[in-house]
Amino acid sequence: MATKDDRHDQAGDVADTGRAAPITSRFLFVDVAAQRAKQLRRGALPRLERGTITHGHHKLERVAMEEVRTGVIQYTLPTNYEGSPRTVGKG
Repeated sequence: MATKDDRHDQAGDVADTGRAAPITSRFLFVDVAAQRAKQLRRGALPRLERGTITHGHHKLERVAMEEVRTGVIQYTLPTNYEGSPRTVGKG
């Protein structure tokens, strides 16, 4: 899964045409938020305004979760995400 970072524009990512669809799977939510938190730790700028989160000092993980919850983060799923079994390599 990939999230789109402000500094890294990768070919094939979803264009910024608005808000992302709400995530209904909590496991997918955690994965997307974790990837976004990693981007924030590496220096990406938050996409939410400071006034959006009103509870004082925030960890980057909390900022990432709020960004995903509000739909400002675009993401793509791997091709084998929707139930297709992973192949086990024979060693």
